[in-house]
Amino acid sequence: MNERESGWFTFAMGEYEARFPTDRHYITNHMWARCVDDPSSAKTEIFQFGLTAYAVRLLQDVYFLDWIVEPGQQIKLRQHIGSIESKKAESDLYAPSAGSLVQINESLLADPSIINASPYEDGWMFSMRLDDRSSLLEPHQYSEHLDTAWVVAQRTIKGQVNE
Repeated sequence: MNERESGWFTFAMGEYEARFPTDRHYITNHMWARCVDDPSSAKTEIFQFGLTAYAVRLLQDVYFLDWIVEPGQQIKLRQHIGSIESKKAESDLYAPSAGSLVQINESLLADPSIINASPYEDGWMFSMRLDDRSSLLEPHQYSEHLDTAWVVAQRTIKGQVNE
């Protein structure tokens, strides 16, 4: 049985293999999205979002998370919503879609390292009621995106961004 049949796909990041569940969608900013409500019961759907294993691997050891948005707030696509700090980088977080913020995973504010240990379960970051699903990629689309993203990441790591 291959990885896709077992519910996961992998991507080689040098010597490290990042694993991705196939039961959710992905966004090009290296977040995953999982529907957490019954899509047949509402016009819009609520999705939980978190960082993928690819993002967690590049960040390494997340230790700080801060939000500048509140539940109930309307959010625009790519709106600055918070920041994350790790051993390797400090990064701004941007909304993966337009919609309204439903919930922030409060346990991550107390212990952001949960993202390192359990990025696909306990490490979910927030949930949103989406206005538009067009930014969501199927697992095979995200896998294809990783091929390009990894080339750029390697250049950035090696300081060869403009080559």
